[in-house]
Amino acid sequence: MVLGKVRVLAICFDSLNENNLPVFSGGDLVSGRVVVEVTGDVRVKSLDITARGVAKVRWTESRNSGTNTAYTQNYTEEVEYLNHYDTLIGGERDEDSPEEGLTVLHAGLHEFAFSFNLPQMALATSFEGKHGSVRYWVKAELHRPWLLPVRVKKEFIVFEHIDINTPLLLAPQAGTKEKTLCCWFCASGPISLSAKIERKGYTPGESIQIFAEVENCSSRVVVPKAALYQTQTFFAKGKGKQIQQLVSNLRGDPLLQGKSQSWEGKLLKIPPVSPSILDCPIIRVEYALVVYVDIPGGLNLSLSLPLVIGTIPLHSCTTRTSSISSNCSTVNWLGLSDRPEAPPCYSDLAISESHRRDCLQGCDRSDGEGENQGSLLTYITEFRYLPPPLYSEVDPYPDPVEASGAADVRRPNTYPSR
Repeated sequence: MVLGKVRVLAICFDSLNENNLPVFSGGDLVSGRVVVEVTGDVRVKSLDITARGVAKVRWTESRNSGTNTAYTQNYTEEVEYLNHYDTLIGGERDEDSPEEGLTVLHAGLHEFAFSFNLPQMALATSFEGKHGSVRYWVKAELHRPWLLPVRVKKEFIVFEHIDINTPLLLAPQAGTKEKTLCCWFCASGPISLSAKIERKGYTPGESIQIFAEVENCSSRVVVPKAALYQTQTFFAKGKGKQIQQLVSNLRGDPLLQGKSQSWEGKLLKIPPVSPSILDCPIIRVEYALVVYVDIPGGLNLSLSLPLVIGTIPLHSCTTRTSSISSNCSTVNWLGLSDRPEAPPCYSDLAISESHRRDCLQGCDRSDGEGENQGSLLTYITEFRYLPPPLYSEVDPYPDPVEASGAADVRRPNTYPSR
């Protein structure tokens, strides 16, 4: 019998997102197929799959221990999040009759389904950095007698969702700093910086609204700027390694001596970046918006506002509530007047008081001849937002005067005095 060859060994996932990428979260079911294409009959001992999820860090540092003596220190650490093993073809075989445990795949295309659940725990989000990574993958191995195994590996993406609609991430971030420049050959003075953003949590693709106030009382020309930074921190053997990268930035106008500049919601767009990683013990990814004043020939005056990049965007109802709250707090923070608008004057109403009384008297009249009586709901609806009747110590509707003598009999005045 002429044995065939393995032409294709591939892994296909069943669930793909809009970008045709396999994306999952903790507790999700991961399912797919291992596709095997052979050109003829192939004897197979087993077809195994292994699913792994590992966070790993590694970096190297050179150290001197004396004169002309140097050595290299390696720092490595690993955390396992997933380890699943399954056999799709084959099983326990009899060592005395190894041929009896073999499976023959005939020429053509074959598919073998697999599935497993991700752990119900906080998984680290997939990440690729300079000194570390968080990777999840499925590996398939096709074992044949007397031949090397055929292997294929395919990665999938895991997102540990961060909902930015929580109260902590909806809270505004603000700060104020001041710096005084001193120089012996020129007059100098203070520079003040105040900055605020409407919330702490954002998602990629959003724009950050920056409210800032810069006052330059120094003798130098300064430039207000803002930048979004990503900080990657790696931990191994009790030591940390940190890398800071610029994600996005913007620049204001130059500020002369004695001048001030305000940013009323200046926008800084967030590009597609990895979400924050806050729960992994060996890898941490954080973000911060730094609003600063670029001072020529001196140290910059900077203000750092921490951010969290999440995966669940802001809800529409939360957006409106957050905007109203942010606008109110922004008005107070900038020292502007937030006096409420006065209510409308009653004299501006279109319906007069006499018309109102006529309608009310029409409600009270009733006759027994079957005429259509006005519905009370109509008057309630018409006068729902009208003011109460004008105050008067004279009864607008006095009782009829009885002509039974020289003296007039009237109802006693029970209205309270002024």
